[in-house]
Amino acid sequence: MQISVFVPHQGVIEAITPPYRTFRTANDFLKVSGKKSMFEVEYVGLTEYVSAGGGEYMIKTDRLLKNVQETDLLVIPPTFGNPEAGIAANAEAIPYFKALHRKGSSLASLCAGAFLLAETGLLNGRKCSTHWAHIAAFKARNPQVEVEDGAVLTEHGNIYTSGGANSLWNLLLYLVEKFSDRETAIMLSKYFSIDIGRDSQSQFAIFKGQRKHDDPGIQKVQDFIERNYDGKISVENLADLLLVGRRTFERRFKEATNNTPLEYVQRVRVEAAKKCFEVSRKNVTDVMYDVGYTDNKAFRDVFKKVTGLTPIEYRNKFGKPVLMALQTED
Repeated sequence: MQISVFVPHQGVIEAITPPYRTFRTANDFLKVSGKKSMFEVEYVGLTEYVSAGGGEYMIKTDRLLKNVQETDLLVIPPTFGNPEAGIAANAEAIPYFKALHRKGSSLASLCAGAFLLAETGLLNGRKCSTHWAHIAAFKARNPQVEVEDGAVLTEHGNIYTSGGANSLWNLLLYLVEKFSDRETAIMLSKYFSIDIGRDSQSQFAIFKGQRKHDDPGIQKVQDFIERNYDGKISVENLADLLLVGRRTFERRFKEATNNTPLEYVQRVRVEAAKKCFEVSRKNVTDVMYDVGYTDNKAFRDVFKKVTGLTPIEYRNKFGKPVLMALQTED
């Protein structure tokens, strides 16, 4: 099976080398298990030598992308910095991606590599994953694509995408299992110390309210929520700030922020709770009251829905070391 790893101009080295190493190491494990190696792995690019990692690295490609007439899997890593600059630097590659897919090649984007993949139009009408920090920018550029917020990986036909940063390893393990066997994938997960079962990046996400819109009234409401999240907030009260009806307000808020008013309040409160768990020694009940909740079950349910972890799990994972000994719910 031919695995072609595209080396983009302005590429992120930490995402370029993992697919190359993963499939080559899979060959080693297959041979150790008495099986035949099955992956032919190569670097491909627009030029023979490609600078990566902000100029710290120079990668020699095995083949020019224009000479790749067929491959079984083309892996598309992300570019560094501004995604639009990365797209411009690699615009020449997009027609080759499309041509390979037409010939039957599978395509897999890693992290923000989804920006390059989306330029082909192949994600239109489909779901995809990308780095949680780039979701708003991705949606703005690609309104025809549905982003699965928090997803570690997605699969549609022979197109695969992964979530942010280290989520790329979960997609690579998934692909190894899909194309070879689970035993090899498990051996790789142990070798690289990767949690093979992780299916969400929500616990790592940082909520930053969508403010790149042209509705100053909604920005005023966002400011109010972020200053007063610890108090009682109703949709009616928020609508009154703009002197409009509830239905009109909810429509404007959703159009501007991609969240309903209730979702926005919940996300702001959960983000405040996360920060409190990370830097203080307060127990779960105290934090719950500090961020505006009075019902333990409601707080726990919303927190887990947003982060994928219960409050105590999040505190034990990301809180100060002194809290690590606390293993029971308050």
